[in-house]
Amino acid sequence: MSAGYAVREAAGPADREACFAVRREVFVEEQGVPRELEYDTYDETAVHVLAVRADGVPLGTGRLLLGADATGKTGADASVGSLGRLAVSKAARGLGVGAALVRAIEDAARERGLAAVDLHAQTHALGFYERLGYTAYGPEFPDAGMPHRAMRRAL
Repeated sequence: MSAGYAVREAAGPADREACFAVRREVFVEEQGVPRELEYDTYDETAVHVLAVRADGVPLGTGRLLLGADATGKTGADASVGSLGRLAVSKAARGLGVGAALVRAIEDAARERGLAAVDLHAQTHALGFYERLGYTAYGPEFPDAGMPHRAMRRAL
């Protein structure tokens, strides 16, 4: 527990619903991503991480795709995980929750023997990920109507 919140791998249906609630707030309500694009079959097999306040209120989430689920996003390299759906509730921004979630996802990737983590960052978030050691590569591309770039960090 640091700064009044803890970050952990999601365990069980209640944690998963908390992850989905944060994603709904940030992506669907705030950014206007269509609900049918936000939730996908990868949610079933992904490793989800969750940041929760001391009183149990969910503050942020992210997920790690592994193996075949990740290879479509990582250039077919099975040793690379795919970080995605990183979201921090508006009320929790600026508290370090996003960075703590990224580090928890990297830890989960390391524990599963992965060599690197890839992600598709909204272009406005490139600086955030660069400060965490990620390097952008390839051209800008649209995802859910917003400009993105691929980024990678070796573990």
